[in-house]
Amino acid sequence: MYLQATTQKVWARQGQTPTVRVDANRTKTNFYGTLNLQTGEELVLRAERLNSATTAFYLNCVLETYPDVPILYFWDRAPWHRGAAIDRVLQENPRLEIIWYPVATPELNPQEHVWKAARRAVSHNHTQAQIDPLADQFENYLSRTRFTSSFLDSYGYNTIRAMFI
Repeated sequence: MYLQATTQKVWARQGQTPTVRVDANRTKTNFYGTLNLQTGEELVLRAERLNSATTAFYLNCVLETYPDVPILYFWDRAPWHRGAAIDRVLQENPRLEIIWYPVATPELNPQEHVWKAARRAVSHNHTQAQIDPLADQFENYLSRTRFTSSFLDSYGYNTIRAMFI
């Protein structure tokens, strides 16, 4: 997320042009996010960098959050989703399995819809002059919002699950 606001359509009084701040430095912060497709809960981590070491740390956070269940992780092909640190986490935690999305298919990824909703709610047309309060708002929105996804229904998961419960 950048401090520089992305502009979207906005209502304003006639004759009063809205002002959107611009940050020439392109100050930013990064987030890792995981959408629990069954509950709609979002697990989020603010990170200075997106790299394999931070990703491995985040995967351990996910494992700690869900300690007693197998985890099937759907991942895009971002470069920070690969590396020796991640390979170690996967080897040490056989209950964590990764399924890779095809190249260039963000529409398949429910997490992309979460990012879009959060940007629309928090970072589009914002008036914050500093990155930290804006990042706090973004993180709070992600943590407090339940995000519905039809991903599991699209592949028959809920129908099949209901047959065995």
